[in-house]
Amino acid sequence: MFQNSYFCKNSYLNVYELASKKSNISTQLIYGEKFRIIGKKKDFFKIRTDFDNYLGFIKIKKFNKVLNKTHKVSILKSKIYNKPKNNIKFLTKKYLPFSSEIQILNKENNFVMFEKNKWIKLNELQRLNKRNYNFSKILKLFLNIKYKWGGKTFDGIDCSALLQIFYKYNHKFFPRDTKDQVKIKKGVKNKRVFKKGDIIFWKGHVAVCLNTKELIHAYGPRKKVIKMPIIKTIKLIEKTTNLKVIKIISI
Repeated sequence: MFQNSYFCKNSYLNVYELASKKSNISTQLIYGEKFRIIGKKKDFFKIRTDFDNYLGFIKIKKFNKVLNKTHKVSILKSKIYNKPKNNIKFLTKKYLPFSSEIQILNKENNFVMFEKNKWIKLNELQRLNKRNYNFSKILKLFLNIKYKWGGKTFDGIDCSALLQIFYKYNHKFFPRDTKDQVKIKKGVKNKRVFKKGDIIFWKGHVAVCLNTKELIHAYGPRKKVIKMPIIKTIKLIEKTTNLKVIKIISI
């Protein structure tokens, strides 16, 4: 029998498809993310994530059983300090990624402590219930971050995570993979004029329109999150992969 409520206490953890580090990374847990342990295999726990019901395997570690979360990280990455002082010698060279959820244990100067001897800046946080529906601002945080299959942090992110992270930050369910995201809303197959907030799906890929001319996506061939012209991108993907747009919905 496994305890059902655990919280990730690492900056982020890889979630593997199989119980092996040689397996593909399917997604990641970020700090404060809740999950359930539903099995054990070798040195891995089989888990189901609370936010999006995702199944996978993580290395066996120690996790928080209780976390009374109050705030979330609102910037791309928040530096973790050993002491509440803005001094490089106290820097641990570690970060909490965007949308990490923490419990404030102590406050001093402009810093808050979320674990013993782990401090981050208060002005890099928002209250947990604070919403930010400015999707373009959130997605642009990740501009030029490298493309990483299964990633969803400053260390690398994939196309479906770039979209999902906006919904996660606002505590609204949205699937992890494009094959499930494309089914979430009714949409259309073709459009002549695109608008801000249009989500464009191809088989295995997704992009979001920032305005009537530009989209943003984590684009494997360019190896990073990038802004590109909408129409040119649609033509490029069809030319290079023979994939056509299968659905367009609104964010």
